[in-house]
Amino acid sequence: MMFLRMLNVQGIAGIAASLALAMLLVIQKGETRHWRKESGHFEQLYQGEQAALAGTVANYRAAADAARAADRANAQRVVAAQAKINEEKSDEFETRLAVARAAAERLRHGAEAAADPSGRGAAPVSPLPAAPGQPRQAADQDGFSLADRLTATEQAIQLDELIKWVKAQGAVKPNVDPAKPN
Repeated sequence: MMFLRMLNVQGIAGIAASLALAMLLVIQKGETRHWRKESGHFEQLYQGEQAALAGTVANYRAAADAARAADRANAQRVVAAQAKINEEKSDEFETRLAVARAAAERLRHGAEAAADPSGRGAAPVSPLPAAPGQPRQAADQDGFSLADRLTATEQAIQLDELIKWVKAQGAVKPNVDPAKPN
């Protein structure tokens, strides 16, 4: 009882405050433990999200690299197809021109042979016009000489081959994957 006598209102208030502080300390320790566990859980979630993000970034980069490689391969395919078309159409053009020039040369020699009554096969000395009714006159009646007809034929062949070339180039689809069916 002596102890109670020493206590006055201030002493009791001090003890009550000490008990309240002790209780708050115990509660704070519990809260600290709880939030440390939560912090560990949130850190795991964060690291999982970071790993998922890194995986997503890696997947996008791999997809972009694959798309770039596919684009390069597709561009090479298109260039090769266009080069092949260029070569084929150029060869066809040259062949058709050679045939037309050979035919024009045969016509010119035929006209010269018909115009040369001696039949010696030598080139005529003077450029006299052919007699009426000869092939030269028939060509002049149409308004085109053999050289003009050859030029017109060459231009017609050139335009025809150009049209074929444009159609063939237009048939090359630059954005189509040849491995996938349409």
